[in-house]
Amino acid sequence: MDVTASQALQSGRQSIRQGAWGDAYAQLLAADRAAPLGISDLELLAVAAYLTGRDRVSAELWTRAHNECLRAHDVARAVRCAFWMIMELLTSGETARGSGWLGRAQRLLDEARQEGAERGLLLVVVGLGHLKRGDAAVAYETFSRAAEIGDRFDHAELKVFGRLGQGQARAMTGHATEAVALFDEIMVAVTVGDVSPIAVGLVYCAVIEACHHIFDLRRIREWTAVLSRWCGSQPDLVPFRGQCLVHRVEILRLSGAWHNAMEEAQRTCRWLSGLARPSEVAGEETDLSLRAFPVGAAFYQLAELHRRRGDFDKAEEAYREASRHGRSPEPGLALLRLAQGRVSTAATAIRRVLEEPRKRLSRAEVLAACVDIMIAARDLPTARAAAEELSATAAAIDAPYLRGLSAQARGHTLLAEGDPREALAALRVAWMAWQEIDVPYEAARARVLMGLACREIGDEEAAAMEVEAARRVFERLEAAPDLARLDKLPASVSSGAATGLSRRELQVIGLIAAGRTNRAIARELAISERTVDRHVSNILTKLGLSSRSAATAYAYQHGIV
Repeated sequence: MDVTASQALQSGRQSIRQGAWGDAYAQLLAADRAAPLGISDLELLAVAAYLTGRDRVSAELWTRAHNECLRAHDVARAVRCAFWMIMELLTSGETARGSGWLGRAQRLLDEARQEGAERGLLLVVVGLGHLKRGDAAVAYETFSRAAEIGDRFDHAELKVFGRLGQGQARAMTGHATEAVALFDEIMVAVTVGDVSPIAVGLVYCAVIEACHHIFDLRRIREWTAVLSRWCGSQPDLVPFRGQCLVHRVEILRLSGAWHNAMEEAQRTCRWLSGLARPSEVAGEETDLSLRAFPVGAAFYQLAELHRRRGDFDKAEEAYREASRHGRSPEPGLALLRLAQGRVSTAATAIRRVLEEPRKRLSRAEVLAACVDIMIAARDLPTARAAAEELSATAAAIDAPYLRGLSAQARGHTLLAEGDPREALAALRVAWMAWQEIDVPYEAARARVLMGLACREIGDEEAAAMEVEAARRVFERLEAAPDLARLDKLPASVSSGAATGLSRRELQVIGLIAAGRTNRAIARELAISERTVDRHVSNILTKLGLSSRSAATAYAYQHGIV
């Protein structure tokens, strides 16, 4: 190897240590072209290729390293190369090729009669297959065996992958407390242990996804921030940055930072769209893979922001982009139709979506949307059924986010069914859950419903306070559709101008302002004229007015009419 090639090799190794993956790839590739790299440096080049998004190149390099190991009669190392090849294939959706490599690796170990950490690594792959098929019990047992082998041979990555799989299996069966204990232990391990950067990224993403499954918004928020910092420290990193950015957008949206979320969502959509079209971005030399980057998920988050802010045309376009990139646009698209006043279309869509198989988080969000849409469509039995299913899910998993969704759906349904007192109790539970995890938009929506429930039981002052509190949140977020809905509420609720008047008294003062006599008011409201006299007297006393004409002026001045 000449001096230039030797310098490139040394520089490449130094770039690997610094996490400068783009430089490492270029430098090691140059050294390899000058003289074929040894096994250790081939492995480093494969890692750099993967972390810069060159999946096909990375797979070729792992294959080369695997074959070199076999030529050197190092079966264990050859299997380790095969393991990383399999993990890359599985994350890119190439299940058949991954299965083929798994069979090859198992055969090599059997023929060599070798027992070691490599057996455990292959068990991790087997456990992932069980998880994908939904067999959580068998997956847990498989990952437990892998973790035991990792402990026996003190293999850092195997211990991490084994316990990660155990946590994923526990999360899948709703054992949230046990799952998060494992996740917390794993996340500490990957920050202090001797774990490869590919393993670190896989663990971060897997833990965050699993926390989604158990609705642990606090941990999602915390670990997404950690993942963001880790990705930010390695500017050339590609595989995990996309999912990290999508989660960051979602967290910003839920936390009420809509302006920042919008900027991040637009930037993420542009970046991921570029990665999904490698020939348009970097040409054949870089060979950016068509790995399933979360482009659709990014566009869905963008659409959700546009919908909540009232940019319906932009929301429609973003939902369509999400669908084009493989992410279902529901339930957001159905809620968009509801916001557009197309209630029948929204109801048809949500009924169809309810029949589709979905993961638990996605199903919960569909059920919550179903309640809102079906109440608007006046299909209370379906709304009730959706609320009850959501309550059953919340009972199985004690998570504030799910508790908020469930209680809000139940409260909304009870309110629509004419039981405002029970509705108010449920809605307060929802509001407290949203406050606990700092989700201001949903908390404000709960307060609007609480205001309507207070109005139904005659507490106009409380109703006005709840709605005004919600209005301040909607104004800060620039949630135009929600503000428009508040403006359509009766003045006693939406403005608080008639504080102290009951709902019946509001009806009476409105009719007074319309020029009705007491007899006409009694006939219109189907009450006695004496009762109208009492209402008029109470109105004048409460508002400190001296005449019907003063009451008329008050009604117009304060927006009651």
